[in-house]
Amino acid sequence: MGVDADALVIPVIQRGDGPTFDSISEETLRSQIAGLAADAEFTGSLGSTLLVPTLGEAPARRIVFLGTGKEADLNAEAVRRAWGAGVNAARNAGAKRVFSMLPPATGQLSPEAGIIAAVEAAGMAAYRFTAHQGTLKNAKTKPSIDSLTFASASGEAATVERAIAKGQAVANAVNLARDLSNEPGSVLTPVRVAEIAAGVATEQGLEITVYDNEGLVELGANAILTVGQGSSNPPRMIHMVYQPEGAIESTPSIGLVGKCITFDTGGYSIKTTDGMVDMKGDMAGGAAVIGAMSALRSQEAPVVVHAVICAAENMISGDAFRPGDVITGMNGVTMEIVSTDAEGRLVLADGLVYMARQGVREMVDLATLTGAKVVALGNETVGLFSNNDELAGKLLKAAEFAAEPMWRMPLSEHLEPQIEAEIADIKNTGGRAGGSITAALFLQHFCEGLPWAHLDIAGSNRASKASAYTPKGATGVGVRTLLDYIRGSTS
Repeated sequence: MGVDADALVIPVIQRGDGPTFDSISEETLRSQIAGLAADAEFTGSLGSTLLVPTLGEAPARRIVFLGTGKEADLNAEAVRRAWGAGVNAARNAGAKRVFSMLPPATGQLSPEAGIIAAVEAAGMAAYRFTAHQGTLKNAKTKPSIDSLTFASASGEAATVERAIAKGQAVANAVNLARDLSNEPGSVLTPVRVAEIAAGVATEQGLEITVYDNEGLVELGANAILTVGQGSSNPPRMIHMVYQPEGAIESTPSIGLVGKCITFDTGGYSIKTTDGMVDMKGDMAGGAAVIGAMSALRSQEAPVVVHAVICAAENMISGDAFRPGDVITGMNGVTMEIVSTDAEGRLVLADGLVYMARQGVREMVDLATLTGAKVVALGNETVGLFSNNDELAGKLLKAAEFAAEPMWRMPLSEHLEPQIEAEIADIKNTGGRAGGSITAALFLQHFCEGLPWAHLDIAGSNRASKASAYTPKGATGVGVRTLLDYIRGSTS
């Protein structure tokens, strides 16, 4: 109890129908707190909290008891939910300096994995996007947590420190993706995305190449150029490369491709006012890829990772592309434009072909691609499409561990005629019926025969209300799934 902090966080295991306070050695105090818990109907159930002021009897001003549920059910996601709730309770009580006891180790959760999960959740729960708050909002905003310290016994300090570093890097990666997705389109232009990616590359020791208009012309990246040509903010394609320590020529490599439409008006197939409100977040796929790349070094990722971020702004002007136009992709496939609001699959077409030419073993793209995915699966669940069962299985396993709900959808070949074009090879939308499937079928024409997966994160990129470790707004979805997939990519 001798901790100099605004709040001390103590986990509580639920046994039977009630909480246990085994961590409190003083019998009288333990009895008093048990009485308070009974009065507050605090049972120790997962995600519940009990705030107890110490009234000057201890250095910490308050104690937050957080319910971890039953010991047999304590896994990584339970730890995340518990510590997310605990950090939120401390923050809402005005705490700026928080000290936390370690999560209990169980049969299905190693001490290191528990610490990583707790630190991830604490960092994600403490996140707030305040870059554009003025005097009115600042006056109402709860103070942010300045520091979060975890306890460690003398013999385990190195292990705890390593686990904390890993967990914090993951939380920072998610929060970076959230920052990018929360920024207004007037601030986060394609050029600015490239600058931020370059900063990440410098900090993490990654290789980076940024293709401007001239470079895109030389590549034959006509799709990205076409989507971006209506905007005064020029498009960029960003190629980042992570090399693990000791990488050799035979080290496996994988590719990540992110849709990064920094603002989407729909072009001449213009969106409604309501449909345009959240379109600053149409770059969440690219944000997730940049976020994941920022954490690979800390996670000791064992493979070479290539990342391509396809950044453009879809605007209306005399230079903007039109329905009826035809684009030739980097692999020679021609695309007839039916809707200028189906632009994400166009930029991804260039990104996928470019990625395939890097010699990667397999590719994963992330995109806020279709409203049809939201109709089919709702907002929270990511739609997975893949031409390879093994790759799909790895992603589903990673998503389950990350607690980012994902469901595999079919690549129904009998819907292929819906994207056959009259004057080109394919058209960029197949209509409303099976819209998320036909969008994935469109992308499949550009995976160049490689194992490939498409993650449609539409809807899941934003939360309409806060949960344990996800505030309202941009979620950073996909970052943790990608990191777990990459960590296990050699198994």
